[in-house]
Amino acid sequence: MIILAYLLGITAIGVFSGRRSTSSSNSYFLAARSLKWPVVGMALFATNISTVHLIGLASSGFSEGMVVGNFEWLAPFLLITLGLIFAPFYFRTKISTLPEYIEGRYGPTSRTILAVMAIFGALFIHMGVTLYAGAVVFQSFVDIDTLWSILIISGLTLAYTALGGLKAVAVTESFQTVLLLSGAAVITWCGVHALGEHGIASLSDLRAAAKPDQLSMIRPDGKYAWYAMLLGYPVLGIWYWCSDQTIVQRVLGAKTERDAQVGPIFAGFLKVLTVFLMVGPGVIGYVLFKDKIADKPDSTLVVLVQNLLPVGLKGLVIAGMLAAMMSAVAGALNSTATLVCIDIVKRIKPEIADHTLVRIGQVTTGVVLLLAIAWSTQGAHFGGIFAGINQMISVLAPPISTVFIWGIFWRRGTAQASAATLISGFLLGAVVFCLDFPAVSGFFLGKNAAGAPIQLLTQTYGIPFMMQAWWLFCICSCIFVGVSLATPRPSDACVHKYCWQNPLAVLTEKPLEGPGDVRILAVVLILVMVVCYMIFA
Repeated sequence: MIILAYLLGITAIGVFSGRRSTSSSNSYFLAARSLKWPVVGMALFATNISTVHLIGLASSGFSEGMVVGNFEWLAPFLLITLGLIFAPFYFRTKISTLPEYIEGRYGPTSRTILAVMAIFGALFIHMGVTLYAGAVVFQSFVDIDTLWSILIISGLTLAYTALGGLKAVAVTESFQTVLLLSGAAVITWCGVHALGEHGIASLSDLRAAAKPDQLSMIRPDGKYAWYAMLLGYPVLGIWYWCSDQTIVQRVLGAKTERDAQVGPIFAGFLKVLTVFLMVGPGVIGYVLFKDKIADKPDSTLVVLVQNLLPVGLKGLVIAGMLAAMMSAVAGALNSTATLVCIDIVKRIKPEIADHTLVRIGQVTTGVVLLLAIAWSTQGAHFGGIFAGINQMISVLAPPISTVFIWGIFWRRGTAQASAATLISGFLLGAVVFCLDFPAVSGFFLGKNAAGAPIQLLTQTYGIPFMMQAWWLFCICSCIFVGVSLATPRPSDACVHKYCWQNPLAVLTEKPLEGPGDVRILAVVLILVMVVCYMIFA
């Protein structure tokens, strides 16, 4: 009853809040640029923290330990990058999509390529994996087939996303952020209480009961080794947090430049909580239920909910999990519709009527969701939910991160270099994906003696996906720099509008405006992260 009430309630809130959003394409796709920083920050957080994170982080906490929390605690540094470095240009140029910014910096060819890559990312990464994770949760508590679980949740999410646009998505995400954090906090609190009943009353007791190094954030080797995280994560993060339409669209809908900058910093503070509330329960699950969970780590969170929570509270927490899934899918649907309409349809037919563009966006939302549902049915072959989604990002992100980070800081970067980097990087990533992603590599390379799909780079050559991202970024950077130096430099007018004059201009462009200045807030967030790492390293 609680789950049903939530699903219907959040759908009604979304439809009501976005009821006037179809009056214009600006209202539908960008919430009429009216979002304040708290809404921007919570929407960023809710779009990021999907059911993939709830289930995947607990699963990885169970099997790998707190080290996977680096994905969460490195994110604030990239959110600072978004707020300080990228958001000012996004806001000042009044773009509607990230490919639109790329066209201003590099020309129309790069815009088209990036739009196609962004649609692939939203379809395969943001929606497909998230729908599968949501179905796993729903099926675990309600006796219903996985496909029907996906269809029910997808239909309700589609209702308010297609009807209400970004305003409906942002408002519902604000509600869902509160419910999501509350649900995660309840699971963690009940888990800590259960540890006390088992005689584990301190951090040292927990460390003794857990696997060796399960509570350590820093590892010297393995796929999550400190150097792999240090080199690979920024490559993933620059794409995900700073140049992915699904995430950054909330910043594009900000009311003021300060809202566009402070919103990401606020989301960075919220990300600090996720290691304790989402990875921590995985460690608790290992200590309390390792025999019950056994070789099915993706069931960790479900087992915790089933064994630790009473019925009414269980319903609220499950609603929080579904909230996470719906917010992530809704955000991806809205951004994909924006990309199709602004970067493809409107460029082909510039004179198209505004109301027609909105209608095309609504139809696009439904079509893309159907494709995502089809991909989500392959979720059992992803090789673990959280690892699977990050492995997909690791082959898509490098060329995009390359053109954005070089483009905003290096004024010599050219249009030809951007196009060459995006095309070659996308093709290289596709090859790596076919050779190393379990759901695909098994088709091309077959299975090993244990019956698992062969992963050529990970298993044969010992290159984990984080290092794959780093080396792909290095190759893309060489292509970008080489082609740039071999082609005519861009015009001064272009680089003045779309590039920083020098890296220090990020900090020195404006005088400080008091304690609420975004640069001071960024320093405070950095200090918080330093303290966290000092405690849990």
